[in-house]
Amino acid sequence: MVKLAEGLMPTVVYWGRDLGPDGEAIAAQIAFTSEPAVMNSSLDSPRRVSVFPGEEEGWSGTPGAAWRNEGLIATAPFEVMEATLIGSSALRIRLRDGCGVELKMNYSIDDHGVLSARATIANVSLDSDRVVEVAALRLLLPLPQRAEEIVDLTGRWTSERRPQRTAVTDGTHLRAVRRGRPGHDSPFLTMVGTKGFTFGEGEIWAAHVAWSGNQEYLVERLPEGVGVLASLFGGSELLLPGEVRLRAGESYESPDVLFTWSDCGIDGISYRLHSYVRDLHSYPSTPRPLVLNTWEAVYFDHDIDRLRALARAAEAVGVERFVLDDGWFKDRRDDTAGLGDWYVDEGLWPDGLNTLSDTVHAAGMQFGLWFEPEMVNLDSDVAREHSDWLLSPLGDNALPWRHQFVLNLSNPEAWSYLLDRIDTLVETLRIDFIKWDHNRDLHQAIDRVSGRPAVRAHTRAVYRLMDVLRARHPALEIESCASGGARIDLGMMSHAQRVWPSDSNDPIDRQDIQRWTGVLLPPEVIGTHIGPATAHTTHRTSSLSFRLITALFGHAGIEWDITGCSEQELEQLKAWASLYKRERPLLHSGRTWRSEVNDGSSLHGVVAPDQSRGLFAWVRTQTSAVAHTERVRVPGLCPLHDYSIRLHDEFDNAALHQVSGPEWMGAAGTDRGAVYSGTFLTDVGIPLPLLNPSQALLFSFSKIAAAPPETIEPAIGSASTSMKESHPA
Repeated sequence: MVKLAEGLMPTVVYWGRDLGPDGEAIAAQIAFTSEPAVMNSSLDSPRRVSVFPGEEEGWSGTPGAAWRNEGLIATAPFEVMEATLIGSSALRIRLRDGCGVELKMNYSIDDHGVLSARATIANVSLDSDRVVEVAALRLLLPLPQRAEEIVDLTGRWTSERRPQRTAVTDGTHLRAVRRGRPGHDSPFLTMVGTKGFTFGEGEIWAAHVAWSGNQEYLVERLPEGVGVLASLFGGSELLLPGEVRLRAGESYESPDVLFTWSDCGIDGISYRLHSYVRDLHSYPSTPRPLVLNTWEAVYFDHDIDRLRALARAAEAVGVERFVLDDGWFKDRRDDTAGLGDWYVDEGLWPDGLNTLSDTVHAAGMQFGLWFEPEMVNLDSDVAREHSDWLLSPLGDNALPWRHQFVLNLSNPEAWSYLLDRIDTLVETLRIDFIKWDHNRDLHQAIDRVSGRPAVRAHTRAVYRLMDVLRARHPALEIESCASGGARIDLGMMSHAQRVWPSDSNDPIDRQDIQRWTGVLLPPEVIGTHIGPATAHTTHRTSSLSFRLITALFGHAGIEWDITGCSEQELEQLKAWASLYKRERPLLHSGRTWRSEVNDGSSLHGVVAPDQSRGLFAWVRTQTSAVAHTERVRVPGLCPLHDYSIRLHDEFDNAALHQVSGPEWMGAAGTDRGAVYSGTFLTDVGIPLPLLNPSQALLFSFSKIAAAPPETIEPAIGSASTSMKESHPA
């Protein structure tokens, strides 16, 4: 709820649960009581913190914006030129100072309760020589006192999306990303909530910066508070010094910062964000095909006979998309050479890469190909002939990373070269899918022509290149891969159809990585692959059933040389592929639910929108310290339905850490399954077997009772979806 009063900057006085049928009256009460007291040794008037906090209104914390106008730090007060409510779900604000700077802020709430906020700063000076250098443009919202704990994410290569929890204290909790991409340690999503909030419980306010370059997230509390509220939080693109300089008539537009709220824990946040992603124009419109990617199967060994044999094996187990990874292009025998020279290597492929593409298509599969368009090896024709295309300082001071440097896509010639090469290959090879990799941070990202930082310009050029390729080839799909999960954000998801969350296919790692990646993204856009028994990244060995169940909950695939599999392994892969295709409509349209990880065990799954079915995995990742598991509640089911529970036996089941499982499971192994009420399952819970570590079981829940007159939607709280103007009484 936004308070608009003539002559004053707009302020947010409330956001969260819908105020219900008495909302107008309550809104007036909130507005009237939101006027703060005047404190001792403070401003002589009430301290109001607006949508654009700054020193000019007495805010001593991080400002909403920072810029220099003709070398002077801007502190001039703004005049409110416009503050317009558009219906009940959008707000437009326009501000102007006396020095030729105009600020616009746009807020809109979708039907799912996700607030999109965007700001624009413009140089509207009549002086053609005046330059405004923008340092920051942040989108910030206030939080109440009960929002006292922060959860965001960190990590490293092959260990992405590790949660970290900290208390809100006086001062600034700042996560600044200066990698030119969100990074393996991306904050990902900042959630601030009531103490001890979990996946299923607690009130949470969340923010996400929908941008694939440098970023900033902050939570800030000062002793004097934010009016009658306690703290501010939000985020922005992080701009490097000199990166945005506006001449007269020019403007800078921020990326969207997305805010949402839940009063039933993290799963409520996910429900809103998953719905948001499923409404994006870039969201894939066809069922997610079962994938085989060749990387861990062959690496750089691109032998045509071996790859054809792998394609035949993929077809036999039910694969629908075959992706050839790194190593197919000119002089690419390892990772030290060839990047940038996007021509099929004639030594490896004397008859052209069509020989493999035709084999794959003839088998009824889609053909995918790996690219790393934004990178270049110095040992390449492109780097030798176009050193000015590199996004790095001149001279020998640039730092190599995996023997590669960045190709500056904001350079029009470099951008056009990449468009031509990729477009030609998509057309001639009939490419259905691009695995778009990005294997290094953008350190020293200097445009060699202008001498200025160019992370922003490069990122926008990447978006534009993806969009043009898909406009020319509407059926083409793109995966955002960045040495695993280092570029996953909702800015990228406006252009890509899939993400690769980690280079680790170890199912122990993947349980956590997929769990936390799934807080932001729905499962159908997250690549989840089965690797070999011994993981290539951790060298840990896992059972096939555990790997199969782990990979089922996402956009499933295989990254394994299955030509060496036993007959038993191939039969289980076929059964798993069949199960994936059969359950794909549920897995990729339902609502995600997760129990807490407790003593190394967890329950997670997907429930259909009408609550008629659910598919859940019972997982153990480490040895239990106790002899029995407690009752486990099954979230998301309807209390008014009865459900049959069936234990899946399409492939070898997990090893139990006990002589036998609970008695009720005998019925779960029958055709009818064990039958229990929804109330029992959701409120009381059912004892599940104690598994050995690195084991999982798969359960289906199917409604068997007649539907009641009205389906009861599991509560997620009702976020306010209106921008109501309020005036003090």
